[in-house]
Amino acid sequence: MTFWESIWSIVVAFLFVAYLILLFQIISDLFRDRELGGFAKAVWVFFLFFAPFITALAYIIARGRGMALRSEQRAREVTEQNESYIRRVADSTSPAQQIASAHDLLEEGQITEPEFERLKSLALS
Repeated sequence: MTFWESIWSIVVAFLFVAYLILLFQIISDLFRDRELGGFAKAVWVFFLFFAPFITALAYIIARGRGMALRSEQRAREVTEQNESYIRRVADSTSPAQQIASAHDLLEEGQITEPEFERLKSLALS
C-alpha cells in the first residue's frame, strides 16, 4: 500500500464515520420530534435507507433549523433536570433541622410568626 492509498483510506474512514454520526443524529431527531407524524417519520427513515446521501442532505436543508432547536431544547431540559437533582441532594438538611433553624430566626426577630409557619410547612412537605 502506497502513502497516498493510506491517506485515501484515512479520508474515506473519516467521511464514513462522519456520515454515520450524521445519520444517527437525523434518526434521533426524527424520533424526538413530537410535531412530525408517524407516517412522515416512516417516509424519512425509508428514504434514509434507500437513498441515504440525498435524503440526509435534504433533511439537513429542510429541517436543519428545527433540528438545532430541538437539540438545544433537549440540552436545556437535561441541564434543568441535573440542576434540580443537585439542588435536591444538596439541600439534604432534615425537616427538624430546617424547623429549628427557622425557630432560631423567629426568636432573633428576623422573621415573623406567619413566615415561621410557612417555613415550617415547607420543611414538612
